Amino acid sequence: MTQPLVTLVVVPRERFSCARESLESIYEHTTLPFNLVYVDGNSPPKVQRYLQEKAQEKGFQLIRTSYYLSPNRARNIGLSEVKTRYLVFVDNDVIVSPGWLEALVDCAEQTNASVVGPLMCQYLPLHEIVHFAGGESRVIVDKTGRRRMREKMYKQGQRVADVRPQLQRHQTELAEFHCVLVRTELFQKIGFLDEEMVNTKEHLDFCMTVAEAGGSIYFEPDSLVTYVPGPPLEASDFHYYMLRWSNAWTLQSLERMREKWGLAEDGYFQTKYKGLGWRRRDSIVRPFVEWVMRRPSGRLEDLLMRFEAPFNRFLTDRYAKQLAKQPAPQKLPQSPAAEKTTATVA
Repeated sequence: MTQPLVTLVVVPRERFSCARESLESIYEHTTLPFNLVYVDGNSPPKVQRYLQEKAQEKGFQLIRTSYYLSPNRARNIGLSEVKTRYLVFVDNDVIVSPGWLEALVDCAEQTNASVVGPLMCQYLPLHEIVHFAGGESRVIVDKTGRRRMREKMYKQGQRVADVRPQLQRHQTELAEFHCVLVRTELFQKIGFLDEEMVNTKEHLDFCMTVAEAGGSIYFEPDSLVTYVPGPPLEASDFHYYMLRWSNAWTLQSLERMREKWGLAEDGYFQTKYKGLGWRRRDSIVRPFVEWVMRRPSGRLEDLLMRFEAPFNRFLTDRYAKQLAKQPAPQKLPQSPAAEKTTATVA
């Protein structure tokens, strides 16, 4: 059997309740041979059992930790196992479409791209609303000499049916970790992903690092995928979601971004500071208020967020103490099929 060109590295994004649908879409809609490394960061028992069963059935490598993982930490764990020419980072809430992987690999082969991003969609129904179609990610220097962040996502919120006929493959500055192909040899130049970027803007840091190393980033519209964000759908999602989008992790990431790239603490960062906790408010607090009150209540949301903030800080402090005591990730035994290195494609 032909050695695959690509390894898929699937990691947790913010919850676990979409993991089954995401993984099954990969096996349903992917015909190009691939390896698969699945990094399971402390998923709840039901998901854990499902992944163990699928790993035995399909022959992929499953690596589990007994603690939650920040995204770049999970990606680095998977990256350590990759031996193919390309890898594709895929979040566990991404649903792919037919031909998605072939288009990414074709683009990389034809352009010699270091990184290739798909036409990324968002929300349900699948593959209808654009999340981004390439974009900008760079440092600019203003008239006063301040270094400032330039970030822009193209076509966000537009309908795929309206824009796809006009989209063409092109070189860009931005790809996101929801789903992105990377030429594996690139990491010999840039090293592992920065784990101090724990929950936000890590894609900007990565793309600018690629550009700084002389690599190229392409947008490939023939690859169509959708990420399906929260809210958490099951009780077992809430703890990880609250940690993943904690104030502490966000502040650490923004500070790392600012210091690493020598950026001014301007309106870009001030806006991020003011918005701390917005995902938890939108996805947890607001639905709870509307369920209790049977109507929206911004005042009650504000009150609950005042109590939620110290609780969130408690969660992150406790996690940091627990993490220091944790063992290394456990590589679960592979089935005989996995020893062939090629995943069985349904």
